[in-house]
Amino acid sequence: MNTVMDRAEIVLWVRHANGRWSARTVWVVVLDGEAYVRSAFGRRSAWYRRVLRHADTGVEVAGVRLSVTLRPVDDPELVQRVSGAYRAKYGLNWPGPVESMNRHEAAATTMRLTNVGQVSQLPA
Repeated sequence: MNTVMDRAEIVLWVRHANGRWSARTVWVVVLDGEAYVRSAFGRRSAWYRRVLRHADTGVEVAGVRLSVTLRPVDDPELVQRVSGAYRAKYGLNWPGPVESMNRHEAAATTMRLTNVGQVSQLPA
């Protein structure tokens, strides 16, 4: 997951029920060697709802496509730490968007990237 560590954003790929893939650029933060993402629009976001339905998911970092599993984070203390990581990483340059990312609606969608591995089935 080292390719994720220094990135400001990653491209998240999610497969639709009809087999089509869609891409969404998302901010990523890393705590204790684990990467986390959130939906800026909370549970209203289509990609977030697809991920919860166990859709195939991948990420693209620096042109490399990787398979990934997104696991919801339900530990309130960890969610708060992720909020702090968003503030530290993005707050100086984008204070308004960061505050939106840290509101309850978005914070409730915090997900950990797990099972990261090379994959060939993501779109070229």
